[in-house]
Amino acid sequence: MTLATAAPQALPDVVLKYRDVRKLYGQFVALNGVSMEVKRQQVVCLIGPSGSGKSTLLRCTNALETMDGGEIRFDGVPLPKDPASIRKVRQRMGMVFQNFELFPHKTAIENVMIGPSTVLGLADKDCRLRAEKLLVKVGLADKMNNYPANLSGGQQQRVAIARALAMEPEVMLFDEPTSALDPETIGEVLNVMKALADDGMTMIVVTHEMTFARRVADHVVVFERGEIIEQGPPQQIFDAPHATRTRDFLSHLGWNA
Repeated sequence: MTLATAAPQALPDVVLKYRDVRKLYGQFVALNGVSMEVKRQQVVCLIGPSGSGKSTLLRCTNALETMDGGEIRFDGVPLPKDPASIRKVRQRMGMVFQNFELFPHKTAIENVMIGPSTVLGLADKDCRLRAEKLLVKVGLADKMNNYPANLSGGQQQRVAIARALAMEPEVMLFDEPTSALDPETIGEVLNVMKALADDGMTMIVVTHEMTFARRVADHVVVFERGEIIEQGPPQQIFDAPHATRTRDFLSHLGWNA
């Protein structure tokens, strides 16, 4: 008599669950009881005025900032507090910052290889093959051996995206990835991000690019003064917002509902 093989346990549909998240900087309340969910393969855009808590929530998500209250669950498990466990969680979340943060003394391909090599311990040949494929994916096949100083801002940001993808994360976090770019290079980065979304990557994007949020997001969350004032599908947020403050914010950006 043979024992039946147990079926593999399915991953929860909700990848990230935020419950009453609070963050203080002295007397300043950066996050004041934020609760929301991010589902698998969902693109969630966080919008709102500068300083409203969007980037702070992103940094709490991978424990770059510590919470002062509430809870964040990743695949159903609360974020750990010990450094070793936090490092393992960060390996499963790729993060792309505003200012690229590439190593200036390394070429594009070396920047992408460094994570799989030093963190995952992959062989050099495997790291190079993975990096080559990702640089092709982000449209930089001809820039692999260029140093950051010889790349445009948009090209550097695409290298940063490839570097994050090289760790094969479950979730990608983008913190205003186009805010430091010239207008002519913004589109090339947003096109790469849209391709990732089309491939089913779970993404949380802090952005001021309202057209991107309207076209690519599955869910839009509006922040003001550390709180969520409204959230829902992009059609509702942009075409028929419920909150007056959402309408005022979008109107200020030239988006008339």
